[in-house]
Amino acid sequence: MKLPKYYYNWLSIVGTLIAFFFFILIILLFVLSIIFNLGASYVGLLLYIVLPGLMIIGLLLIPIGMFTKMRRDKRGEKTDVKRLPYVDLNISRHRNAFIIVSLFTIILLFATSIGSYEAFHYSESVEFCGTLCHKVMEPEYVAYQNSPHARVKCVECHVGEGTDWYVRSKLSGLYQVYSVLAKKYPKPISTPLHNLRPARETCEKCHWPEKFYARKMRIQKNFLADNNNSEWDIILQMKTGPTHSALGLEEGIHWHINPDVKIEYVYDDEDKENIIWVKYTNTKTGKYNIYKNTEEPVSDSTVNSHSKNTMDCIDCHNRPSHAYLSPPDYIDNLLISGKVSKDIPSIKAYAMEYLYGVYPTKDTALMEIEAGIMAYYTGDHAEYYKANKKTVDEAIFNIKDAFSKNAFPEMGVYYDAYPNHIGHLETNGCFRCHNDQFKTKAGRTISKDCNLCHTIIGQGKPDSATYSTFYEALEFKHPIDIDEAWKEYNCSECHTYLY
Repeated sequence: MKLPKYYYNWLSIVGTLIAFFFFILIILLFVLSIIFNLGASYVGLLLYIVLPGLMIIGLLLIPIGMFTKMRRDKRGEKTDVKRLPYVDLNISRHRNAFIIVSLFTIILLFATSIGSYEAFHYSESVEFCGTLCHKVMEPEYVAYQNSPHARVKCVECHVGEGTDWYVRSKLSGLYQVYSVLAKKYPKPISTPLHNLRPARETCEKCHWPEKFYARKMRIQKNFLADNNNSEWDIILQMKTGPTHSALGLEEGIHWHINPDVKIEYVYDDEDKENIIWVKYTNTKTGKYNIYKNTEEPVSDSTVNSHSKNTMDCIDCHNRPSHAYLSPPDYIDNLLISGKVSKDIPSIKAYAMEYLYGVYPTKDTALMEIEAGIMAYYTGDHAEYYKANKKTVDEAIFNIKDAFSKNAFPEMGVYYDAYPNHIGHLETNGCFRCHNDQFKTKAGRTISKDCNLCHTIIGQGKPDSATYSTFYEALEFKHPIDIDEAWKEYNCSECHTYLY
């Protein structure tokens, strides 16, 4: 079978061989992935993105080679020849080439449509988002797998529905790929992401903020860093919603997202930690109040130089899927679950000493944590360790596992890298606004009163706890006697780096 004479050049032949080789490789890899259920991120990258791209390069070399040869031949001819390529089906070479090209084009279009469809879905998968750039995305991916949203695809929150945001995400992704390849990314990755889709367009696909959320009971178990790992419980009534459904969003924490209420704020730092101006507007009446920080006043020109942000879910729920627990939190969880025995003397205190360390790599961290804790029990508690070796070894194993899920030294990610705005124990969270410092000209204050959001109905050690009567709030009692200091300072001023 003869083909047009212009085809017979080294560039077109090499292009054909390249395209054919990668086409066969794609088919082979596709079959193997189905038979052996190969789902690794790098297999998908090769199958749907890299190999098709290389095949297309090979295909492009064919016409480039033909065009180059045609120009070269025409420059050497003295007779008048046709300037543009033409097809005459009465000529056998042209007919053969037309049949081959047509069949191959149909096959290629069919394969391309399937490949494009698969490439689209692959690029939208959790696997693609979380594991392809393993080192960079490991913290977010691990945290996501251990979050309440572990069954929600990344794109459902980060992209959402619609072509507009899909295109934006892919364009943003191109720069992210460049940053990874060129190692231009910061450690840790900077947050918050200012180009995320508004929460009302993503979160509210599943969460309905206007829905009635009843007040709920929360039992917070804590363990002190003493020899007995003493338990200290706080029982809270969380005022998520009002006392009765008929009140709608007129009361409770979710009052902030009441459709009749608009809260605007201005911040002057990248982390949204330092809020300098707050405005409340009643959307029904149009009445508003402007709150300014009286302790750290700023000028109107400074406020106007920053963009105003409208409060939504993410301003409080800023780490819904990528939260990193602090060492006291995950040690308490281990003690509650029994993965670390409460009977091991001073286990929380000894663990804290090493869990707060800054390490160059995760492997180094795990080795030093194990060696450090083990030194205490083979030294100061040698007899206990001899009698309870399995218990201590199991505790150390689970402590290291918890550390691995919440700290990523290579990326500079520890619990304090990304402040969680839910609560106010280790970050300022609620106290960014609720600090008794924001006031109107008329003297209205954004109160710091704890009872606005929750009331304490029980607290203390399990065998000697104090409980309130119905609807009565107890005054907070600090587990360690610090007098009235807890009223004068934010919790985070001590608890961020407590141990």
